[in-house]
Amino acid sequence: MSVTDLTHTELHEQATAEAARRYEDSAVERERVEGRLAAGVRFPDSPDALAVRADRILDRGGLSPSAVVADIHREAMDLPDANERIIDLSNELQAWSFLPRGVRAGATVARITLRRDGRELPHGTGFMVSPRLMMTNHHVLPDETFARRCFVEFNAQVTADNLPDTVVRMELDPGTFFAADRRLDFALVAVTPAPDGPPPGEVFGWNRLSVQIGKLVLGEKVNIIGHPQGRLKEIALRDNAVLVRLDDFVHYTTDTEPGNSGSPVFNDQWEVVALHHSGVPKKDDQGRVLRKDGRPWQQGDGDDAIEWVANEGVRISSILRHLAGLDLDPGRRALLAEMGPDTGLDQAMATAPALPTPATGTQPERTAAAPRATIPPAPAAPATGPTTGSEATARKPQVGLRARGTAFGGRQHLVFLHGRDQQDNHPDDLRRTWTAGLNRGLTLAALPPLDPEDVWFPFYGTRLHGLVSGRESTAEPMGLDQVSAATAAEVFAAESPTGSYERMLYEAAARAGMPQNGPATTEGFGAGLVGALHRPLSWLAARSDLDEWTIATFLRDVDLYLGDSAVRQAVLNSVMETMPSSGELVLVTHSLGTVVGMDLLTRLPDGLDPVLLVTAGSPLGLDGVNERLLTRGPHQPPRVRDWVNVWCPTDAVAIGCPLEDERWGKLTQLAVPNGRDRAHKIDEYLGHPGPAREIRSVLTLQA
Repeated sequence: MSVTDLTHTELHEQATAEAARRYEDSAVERERVEGRLAAGVRFPDSPDALAVRADRILDRGGLSPSAVVADIHREAMDLPDANERIIDLSNELQAWSFLPRGVRAGATVARITLRRDGRELPHGTGFMVSPRLMMTNHHVLPDETFARRCFVEFNAQVTADNLPDTVVRMELDPGTFFAADRRLDFALVAVTPAPDGPPPGEVFGWNRLSVQIGKLVLGEKVNIIGHPQGRLKEIALRDNAVLVRLDDFVHYTTDTEPGNSGSPVFNDQWEVVALHHSGVPKKDDQGRVLRKDGRPWQQGDGDDAIEWVANEGVRISSILRHLAGLDLDPGRRALLAEMGPDTGLDQAMATAPALPTPATGTQPERTAAAPRATIPPAPAAPATGPTTGSEATARKPQVGLRARGTAFGGRQHLVFLHGRDQQDNHPDDLRRTWTAGLNRGLTLAALPPLDPEDVWFPFYGTRLHGLVSGRESTAEPMGLDQVSAATAAEVFAAESPTGSYERMLYEAAARAGMPQNGPATTEGFGAGLVGALHRPLSWLAARSDLDEWTIATFLRDVDLYLGDSAVRQAVLNSVMETMPSSGELVLVTHSLGTVVGMDLLTRLPDGLDPVLLVTAGSPLGLDGVNERLLTRGPHQPPRVRDWVNVWCPTDAVAIGCPLEDERWGKLTQLAVPNGRDRAHKIDEYLGHPGPAREIRSVLTLQA
């Protein structure tokens, strides 16, 4: 046995011993909880915890609002009883989406396999937490050297027909990113995508971790997906009660085995609440671990012989706080930020110092509190093109790109008009990404592809970012635990030029099905703790593939464009700097660009004839948006011959689509099923044959 393997074994035993110690130390609290459970108290937690949990269940679509109304109004209940009943209902009744959401969550889980002495040995479980990063236990991957000897296997499972699925192997890439902590027993490592393929998280999905409160209460059920003993993927479903919640750990009863090390622990809304890391063994009065037959356990008996009395997981919020305190170079900080705004890491990264890359084989660790951060200007939204990092920032893109003069006979012009949050992307990179997406759709439609140089690409990203950044809140810095998308939304609402931000947010949530009466809105579960805008924001995020930060900041930019005449004028001027002056126009717009495009149509020169308008991922269906266009309210776009509106049901920006108001006039509505975590991406929209065919047919016929 190698030294590394011996260290791994010792780490595993150490984690088990420490879990057992914490279990013993929390005996008084556990006995209190078990006593209240025995007395009939379903969720023996604090009233505040119950209130926030009930609010999050409703916000995340964990319970049908009609079921809540029918049950809560069946008898008179005060607020604490109603909160507890909502949590109880969510344990008894599950929306149909519980099953497909569980399948989606399970796809992110992979088996970690070790190469040793020419053999491949199943070693543990890991799960994707960003497009490129996987989380597991420190005792599974103790260091970079050990990680290089391992690989991961996705789809190591059986299909619905009970046949072996097609396993996809990918290599770990600890040289790109590796962070670990022994006390919290977690490791975070990059995964290498397949050659010329997308990052693994874009293929199998990834779990959006959150520092927000309200994900779990004592007595609630949890679910675990993993590879026990290295077997094909299995699930421990819901018969698992949370017993004790410590500062950094949580204890629960569930049927897991040692191979589950590194598995995600989910609540019923399939949010990751903990990282499973160890069982708690039963011990005798002398502190000896006991076997299932009651005899003392000895080395060589195997973990499956131990009498396990509970399991322990590491709280995700504790792991995120630890990650926020690490000193990392800008490249590794950027990888952490890809985990999403709800982690708080993109805010922490914005203020973290840029330090040299740690030497190979070392990993700086800090136990200090996370850096303090102000509300950021704009966290990363679903990108419409590749982020080029410091190189793109250094190039400071300002203006757009013209198409070559021979494109489409020189008299037709294909123009792409981008959305928000593109200030760090270069127009040339964006144009290639848009064209690549369109060419994918053309290929599926059996049509010839286009050359990126035949496309006009106006660019206003840098100018818009400068205007938005200049208006940022001067609120006092707040700690990481206090920063949330809802907190930022409150600031955005207070600073709205016309006071319309809150209206847009509530309208979008209402159109997404948020109840407008009954306990879900009148009793204000947790409102005093999480803010007035938490509910609509969470409701939208739960019903889409976008996170709360993306939704909040998108609406902020739309609100500033529509509400501040200086911002609108500057954006339109930027676009007009790179527009053809005559001929036939095919205008393809995305996101905020669809709003800009509608205004732009009122300013086109007489010699430019718009033959086709394409709007993709558009918020035009919101009255809070269309009523503030230059041509007020729903209307047929000026001078446009044909209009195609493309939308995805899981795109929260496209809430309000299809555009059903008859005042919009005649248009073609295309609903498309964009990929997981790609609901708002323009290359995903254009990659479908329907919109690609509409665009190319006009160009083909007219060229």
